[in-house]
Amino acid sequence: MPYYFKLGQLPPTRHIQFRRPDGALYSEEVFGTEGFVGPTSTLYHIHPPTQVTGWKALYSTRVEYVERDVMRMRHLKSMPMPPDGDPITGRKVLFGNADCEMSVCVPAEPMNYHYKNGMGDECIFIHHGSGTVFTVFGTLPFRPKDYIIIPKGTIYKMVFDDPDKDEPNPRFLVIETCNASHIMPPPRYMSKKTSQFLEHAPYCERDLNVPDLPLTYDEAGEFEVRIKAINSVHSYIYDYHPLDVVGWDGCYYPYIFNIENFSPIVGKVHMPPPTHQTFEAHNFVICSFCPRMLDFHPLAIPIPYNHSNIDSDEVLYYVEGDYKARKGIEIGSLTLHPQGIPHGPHPGTVEGALGKKHTDELAVMCDTFAPLYPTKAALDIDDPDYPASWKGDHVPKTSGMHMPNGEVRKSDESKVPSESPTNTWT
Repeated sequence: MPYYFKLGQLPPTRHIQFRRPDGALYSEEVFGTEGFVGPTSTLYHIHPPTQVTGWKALYSTRVEYVERDVMRMRHLKSMPMPPDGDPITGRKVLFGNADCEMSVCVPAEPMNYHYKNGMGDECIFIHHGSGTVFTVFGTLPFRPKDYIIIPKGTIYKMVFDDPDKDEPNPRFLVIETCNASHIMPPPRYMSKKTSQFLEHAPYCERDLNVPDLPLTYDEAGEFEVRIKAINSVHSYIYDYHPLDVVGWDGCYYPYIFNIENFSPIVGKVHMPPPTHQTFEAHNFVICSFCPRMLDFHPLAIPIPYNHSNIDSDEVLYYVEGDYKARKGIEIGSLTLHPQGIPHGPHPGTVEGALGKKHTDELAVMCDTFAPLYPTKAALDIDDPDYPASWKGDHVPKTSGMHMPNGEVRKSDESKVPSESPTNTWT
């Protein structure tokens, strides 16, 4: 987390006696990362957080990837996915590698337990639905288009509100670290001396929603906490409510950032994807493509140029709006463009975009620096015709050579081989 925060009751300094109203000591927990040389928080529990019983393995979370030796562009249509499971068990991993996993979840039932991901950070993007994440650090109300950043080791329960009759069922995207790194704002947005967001950053501290009250649940009983670790989910039983913290402070905690608060960086000509970067972890980045004014050069081409990002695989999750460089894309689509294969605008979209001043597209992108592999769940919703969707004429055909000033110089037809179909160069 980028800055220091505190909530609830705290003693005046760390690691000293701090007593409950009944005279017993609160139990201090230092919640640290990177061998306690990274971001940490210090929490004060009513009960010792070590008092757990009844541990057992429930199910494996090891992901099986398929078509690992196939490299092609893919288009997954996730909207028809039926509701299944709860906000944890309903997650369907679609792409992943040794650094991250990408899942879509359409939960059908509520969580009746708390959960802790002991293997990685989670970036949850809420597509549809609202509700509350109850965490050991406090309460986080969420709404559509929220990024929820949940650091590794955080105990939480995700509770959705019942949708109205005209509202879609809850749906969210999850990007999870698998390499022990943490999801953070890009360092170039931060002051090296103070970790403050800099003036050129597309969002700042005021845009972040941090945990709030209610914080403490002092209840006795049997409470299940499911912990993801060593590629399995394990069940533990607490004889007290696991969210029993009375206060905490530090720089390691969950928070929310709504994508509509991202301030797009625009330019005279088309800007590259790093200008949309929102978060990063080791070997992957997360970007936000938001509604924005388009390029203002008088001859601007206001959609992406053809590009070969030869060090990255690119996945886009389409949220809403009209993504002008693509045809056939739907809300809830995911596209994968692997490293080494050039990709860019579909035929006809360049000419169709000329003169446009604004775009209403909204999409979340994850770029990885290692190849991504699909799962069987991905193949079930994959469009096999997507790689062929770039076929067709990209420019009007003319009989001549295009000059830099836009003029067309008529060619000497006597010098053109008879087998040349169009005699057009661009």
